[in-house]
This record gives sequence, C-alpha cells and structure tokens, in this order.
Amino acid sequence: MRATNRVLLLKLILPLWALLLAGTAQAALTIEITKGVKGALPIAIVPFGWSAPSAVPEKMAGIVAADLARSGYFAPLPEGDLPSRPDEPSAVRFADWRMVRVDNLVIGKLELLGPDSYQVKFHLFDVYKGKSLAGYSYRTNRRGLRRVAHQISDIVYEQLTGKKGVFSTSIAYVTTVRRGGSTSYSLSVADADGHNEQIILESRQPLMSPAWSPDGKKLAYVSFETGRSAIYVQNVETAQRTRIAGFKGINSAPAWSPDGRRLAFTSSRSGNADIYLLDLASRKLTRVTTSRAIDTEAAWSPDGGSIVFTSDRGGSPQIYRVAIGPSGPTGKPRRITYEGRYNARASFSPDGSRLVMVHRGGAGFQIAVQDLRGGQVSIVADTRLGESPSFAPNGDMVLYATEIRGKGVLEAASVDTRTRQRLGFARGDVREPAWSPL
Repeated sequence: MRATNRVLLLKLILPLWALLLAGTAQAALTIEITKGVKGALPIAIVPFGWSAPSAVPEKMAGIVAADLARSGYFAPLPEGDLPSRPDEPSAVRFADWRMVRVDNLVIGKLELLGPDSYQVKFHLFDVYKGKSLAGYSYRTNRRGLRRVAHQISDIVYEQLTGKKGVFSTSIAYVTTVRRGGSTSYSLSVADADGHNEQIILESRQPLMSPAWSPDGKKLAYVSFETGRSAIYVQNVETAQRTRIAGFKGINSAPAWSPDGRRLAFTSSRSGNADIYLLDLASRKLTRVTTSRAIDTEAAWSPDGGSIVFTSDRGGSPQIYRVAIGPSGPTGKPRRITYEGRYNARASFSPDGSRLVMVHRGGAGFQIAVQDLRGGQVSIVADTRLGESPSFAPNGDMVLYATEIRGKGVLEAASVDTRTRQRLGFARGDVREPAWSPL
C-alpha cells in the first residue's frame, strides 16, 4: 500500500491535534448562511404578543424565523414589512397578507402565568385558503422558552414540507484552545442553532469522536486523560460517566447500535486496528474484523443488521460493509465504494438508503453522499478539508467539520445542495461534530 494512503488512514484514529490554533473569548456559536435558495417559500412570522410590564423574556418569533430561514426552504418576511401584528386568530385579516404575497402566516402569544412560569400559544395559517393548519399551547419556564420556539419551528416545517423538523435537536462537538504553551480540550453540547452551550467535559488531553446514544441521553467519546486512548460513556444531564474500553493500544471511534445495547469501536488490543463489538450489559467483547489492514470508523445501519467501516485492505482507504447478527458478524466484509481514491468516515442516512462520507476524488477532502441502491456518488460540499460528516436525524442535511482561514469550523449543507450554513465559535477550533437523534 502507498505510504501516503497509510498516513491518511492513520490520521483517522490517532490524535493529531498539535497544529490546532488558539482562540480567545467565551464560546459563542455564530451561524452564517453561505448559500441560500432562490424561490424559497415566503412566510410571515409575527412577533408574539406580550402584555406583561417587564421586558419580553425571549423573542419567540425571531427564533422561529431564524430556524426556518436556515433550512433554506423558507424566506421569512422582514419584520419591517409586516402589514399588521395580530396575536389572536380573530385579529388576522387574510387579505392584508395576500397583498404582501406570503403563503403562510405564524402568530403567537407569550403570557406570564407566575414566577418563572409561561404559556406560549401559536397558530399557523394558510393565507390563500384562509384556514388554520396547526395551533398548540405550551407551558414552560424561562429556560425552556427557546426549546418551545424550536418545537414550533419543527411543527411549521413538518406541516409545510411533510418532513420532520430538526430545530429542537442538539449537536455535540469538540473545541480545542491553545494559550501560550498549553492546550485545552472541551466536549460540548448545544442546541442545533448553537445556543445553550453546555460543556460536558474539559481536559488537558485530547477528546475525540463523540457519538450520541439512540435515546439522546448519553455520549460515547474517546479521551486521552490517562495518557492513552480510552472510550467513555457519559450521561449528558447528570455528567455520570463510565470507562468502557481501555485496552492496551488504540481504543477509538465508538458507535452505538440502534437499540443502544452494543457499541462498535476500533481497538488494537491484538496488535492490529480492528473492529470490535462490546455488549454494554454483559461487557462481552466480539471481534468483527481480523485482517492485517487498518479497520476503523464503524457505523451501524438503522436496522442494526450491518455496519460499515473504513479499511485500507484494498490499498487505499475505502468503505466496507459486513452483516451483523446477535452474536457478531454473519458474513465477510465487502467493499461498497469504488469512486474516488479515498473514502472514509461513512455513516448512514436515517432511512438507510445512503451513506455520507469524506471523499477524495481530486485535491481536496470533500463531503459526498452515495446512494446504496445505485451506487451514485454526489458531492454535497466541495471543501478542501472536510471531516466527520453525519446526517441530520431527518436526512435533509449533513453536518461536518472543515477549516476556514486556518481555523476549524462546522458547516451544515443540505443533501440536495440547495443551502449551506457555517457555524463558528469565538474561541478555538471546533471539530468532531455529531448530530443528536430526534
């Protein structure tokens, strides 16, 4: 195998963080839409009514408008162009909204019920048919208002596109900061729009490969805090964590089975980097691959019947698939990528019909999607240094890391290549993104 290909694959399982740059200030995620959609659906989101004498605790309409705009499928009417500001269905005059040519209208009201207690009501209307499409009421505290706004966005998105919204999901990521001669690493979780960041773990040693459990309550990740790689599982809410794989050599790239009972990961405990399965209840370990190649980055199919992984057994990093039964592998791995000289870090779409991967056909490391039925490969993001891609839980978008002007950032691109947005922090380099389940 060519030495350059071997080095490229080793980068997938070793902590090559030394070149990450420094940052300053408190972490704050900013989102920039770098590619929009012509012909997006015009919609109006009216500022929610608020009658209490205190300042409004959260601008609900602004959150909903920002969510829908980032999806690329909607073009919210600027607030200054709203012909009126109704907050009750009886106050809506559909003729006014037809005049400004919006197809749909969202109105709402935020009410103070008591100390740290709020009620949120909203309605979604079809302007041209003059009828209500959805209406809900929520009770929450102040901290939960953003979450409710994202839930409203999800309802609007699903009603108007027929697809599940992902605005109320979360993302996990690793941030690296160098100050002077020291480097710090943090594993964080934030809302899908970057707000409500929660630092799960901080360390002076590298943190890598966060992976969500199917119920969205836990993260598996790799930590080098003891001087060598080990895999931990940590509860996001309680911070309780357990080391589950600390074998001699490499322990990397954890991936949950869809039922949450097993974890696939890479280990060199037998002298070579291979894929193993760990039963989390019994701690029984099953070896999946036994080749002399480097086998890493396992990902489960949504039905739990197979895994894909990266291997250089054919001379260059490519994606292979092997069937998995209750007791382990039930067949031999077979290669499933042939287009391009480098394909790695694959994961399935939620319906199991596609893979997203890091793909190298030319000079850069692009983000590509392969149809598993026909084998066609399409470039989703033509980046120079794309890495760690994963599908949104509705399959509409892909989240990945890349480098812009020497700094690690996250980007999200729609699978149909209609839209792209960039997520950047004020401090450090952001890498290793993972999108939570619904």
